[in-house]
Amino acid sequence: MYLVMELSFWLALAFAPLAAGFLVRIFILQHDCGHQAFFRARWANDLVGYACSLFTLTPYPAWRRQHAGHHGVWNDLDRRQSGADIYSHCLTLEEYAALSRRRRWLHRLTRHPLVANLVLPPLVFTLLYRFPFDMPASWRLPRRAVHLTNLALLVAFGGLGLALGFGAVAAVQVPVLVLGSIAGVWLFAVQHRGAGVRWSRHRAWDATSAALRSATYLKLPRLLQWFTGNIGFHHVHHLNPKVPNYRLQECHERLLADYDVPRLSLRDGVKALRFVLWDERRERMVTFREADRIIAA
Repeated sequence: MYLVMELSFWLALAFAPLAAGFLVRIFILQHDCGHQAFFRARWANDLVGYACSLFTLTPYPAWRRQHAGHHGVWNDLDRRQSGADIYSHCLTLEEYAALSRRRRWLHRLTRHPLVANLVLPPLVFTLLYRFPFDMPASWRLPRRAVHLTNLALLVAFGGLGLALGFGAVAAVQVPVLVLGSIAGVWLFAVQHRGAGVRWSRHRAWDATSAALRSATYLKLPRLLQWFTGNIGFHHVHHLNPKVPNYRLQECHERLLADYDVPRLSLRDGVKALRFVLWDERRERMVTFREADRIIAA
């Protein structure tokens, strides 16, 4: 993109989706390293994880620790996190109905597919990850890593800007970041969403059942499966986070292909974004439109 920028901005922009695909794959490598899964040696995982973070703009130790928390509580109604993570957090239908009109409107706005999956993702990676606002003081290493990552990014982009021009850097990096963040957030959003996904109270929750009933199998075309690092086999990943991305398909085919795991096609994955509330009485995910009808009745 930098090489063809002098010829045509639009020609450079045509390469942005491809570059964004590689950026998503880099994030999956960082994700695997955070689980100590990509290499056998911890130092190798951490080294590559830190390197990937300079491309993804995601502080490696901070995201690693926060994501580990997700693996301990996903789809457990009694152990839901604060709600700041709107992509793996869910209100029940009863909780939604109990909200005031203003808070209900705000909840719907932030969960609307256009807002949650097009507007917010670039802001998460460019702004939210620049501050350790949601980390307790005891998280010394993750908090320090946020500031060190910011410093490294300032040096890297500052050097690129001085060498190539800040306008050229913005013209290349911004479209790639926007497309990559939208694709990446969509991947993580749909992996616990959809009509077939289940939530449970803690007394009925166990990790194996949650992996097979509360995480999806997103079946993608082969090329997209490669760019997304096999993360569509998310039920396998939750069953054992130590399985590296290059073994997920093999594990699925050998062990889990016959299990009743919620399956999503590419089209289903787009539709799954509408399922945002858990109806405890009916034991199914519902859309806001369905929720309104149920509440009105």
